[in-house]
Amino acid sequence: MMMEDKRANLVALFIIILLIIVIIIARLSLKLSNTFFLIFGADIAAIVAVLAIIIIRRRFSSRKKQLERQLDSQGRELRIEYSFLRKVVGVPTKFRHRELEIATDGFRYLLGRGGSGSVYKGILSDGTAVAVKRIDGEERGEKAFKSEVTAISSVQHVNLVRILGYCIASTGPRFLVYEFIHNGSLDKWIFRGRSGGCLSWESRCRVAIDVAKALSYLHHDCRSCILHLDVKPENILIDENYGALVSDFGLSKLKGREESKVVTSIRGTKGYLAPEWLLENGVSEKCDVYSYGMVVLEIIGGRRNIHVVDESNNSTTDHTSKRKKFQFFPKIVLEKFREGKVMEIVDERIVDGGRVNESEVMRMIGVALWCIQEKPKLRPTMAQVVEMLQGRIQVEDPPNTQMLIVDLLSIDDDDDDENQNLQRVRPRFHQIGGDCPSTSSCSFAFSTILPR
Repeated sequence: MMMEDKRANLVALFIIILLIIVIIIARLSLKLSNTFFLIFGADIAAIVAVLAIIIIRRRFSSRKKQLERQLDSQGRELRIEYSFLRKVVGVPTKFRHRELEIATDGFRYLLGRGGSGSVYKGILSDGTAVAVKRIDGEERGEKAFKSEVTAISSVQHVNLVRILGYCIASTGPRFLVYEFIHNGSLDKWIFRGRSGGCLSWESRCRVAIDVAKALSYLHHDCRSCILHLDVKPENILIDENYGALVSDFGLSKLKGREESKVVTSIRGTKGYLAPEWLLENGVSEKCDVYSYGMVVLEIIGGRRNIHVVDESNNSTTDHTSKRKKFQFFPKIVLEKFREGKVMEIVDERIVDGGRVNESEVMRMIGVALWCIQEKPKLRPTMAQVVEMLQGRIQVEDPPNTQMLIVDLLSIDDDDDDENQNLQRVRPRFHQIGGDCPSTSSCSFAFSTILPR
C-alpha cells in the first residue's frame, strides 16, 4: 500500500511539472494572446484537479489504514477471547511445528526424558509458559490420536495438568503441549541429590491422596475410562501449594466402559510396569493401580524401588555371565510391615524432624502393598484407594505377594548397544522368594532376550 501511494505521488508530481512547463513554453511562444490565456486556464484547472485527487486519495488511504488497524485490533481481541474460551471448555489448540520450535527456542531447554519421549520448556507467543512433550514411536493413527487428545484435554480436575494443545507434523514425532508447573516433578522433592528439596510427611500424604484422586477421576468419572499408563514420580508435578498434579499423557489410552482390557505395546518406564502388561495380557486401570503403589512406596521411603547394589562377572569354563545384585525396596517394606517396624523404612530426613504419624505410615504402606499385588483382581480400584487413604475404609492386612521382578529392568543398562534399546523383548520373571537373604538383596542372571 505504501508503494502504491508513493508511485501515485510521483506520477502526480510529474504531471504538475509537465503542466507548468507547458505554461512557460506557451508564454514564451504565444505572448499574452487569447490562446495563451486559454492554455493557461486549462493547465491551472488540471493542476488543481491533480492536487485535489492527491488530497482525496491521501484522506481515503488514511481512513482505510485506520479501519484496518481497528479491524486488526478487534480480530486480535477475538482471537484472544477465542483462545481463552477454548482453554476454558478444554478444546485443544492445534499448533504448527514451527510455532513449537519458536516457543522452545529450537527445543533447547530439556526438562526431562521418559518412556515415551522428551519434555521441553517453552513460552508461547502470548507469554504463556508451557511444557512441550515430544512423543516418539507413536503408533496411533492421526484420527485416533486427535480423538484421544481431545477427550483427555476436555478432562477438568484440580489434580490434573491441563493439555493446552497438540501438534501433528506431516513427518516426524507428535507433540503435546501442557501448562508449565514451576516447582517441577515429585522426584526432585523426595529423592536425595535432587534440586527441589524434601517434602514433609504431611505434604507426602497430601501428594499420595491428590494423585489417587486424579487417577480415580480418570478411571471412574470420565465418559471413557482413561488409562495413564506411565505413573511415576517424574510425571507428578508439585504446584506452588505443594499439591500434586498428574501430567504427561503421552502413553494414555481410552478404554470403553464395556471393555475389560486394551491391547497396547510395552512402552512404559521400568520399575513401574504391571506384570500383566509385561506378559502382553492387555492393560486395564489396574496397571495404573500397580504403578501408583510403587510410587507410594517411593514417597514413603524417599528412595527408588529398585537399586543396583553390586555388579560382578562370574567366569565359568564355557562362558562369562554378567550378574547384577539388586535391592528391591518393596521386599524390605513387606518384611518391616510384617515385623511392625514401619518407621525404619520412612525417609530418615523426615523421621529426624519428627511429626511422622506411625498409624498414617501403616495405612499408606498397607494401601501400597495392596496396589502392587501381582494378580490384578486383588488390587483395589483407585476409588477404593482414595477412601482407604482418607480413613473411610479400614485397610486390611495385604496378602503375601510373590514380588515379581523382570529382566526388562536391565534393558537400558548398556547404552553402547543402540540396537538393544530398540528391540522389542519378551520379559522373563523371577520370584523374590524365601531363598533370598534377609537383607532383601537378590542376585539374578541377565541374558540377552532376542526379539520375537
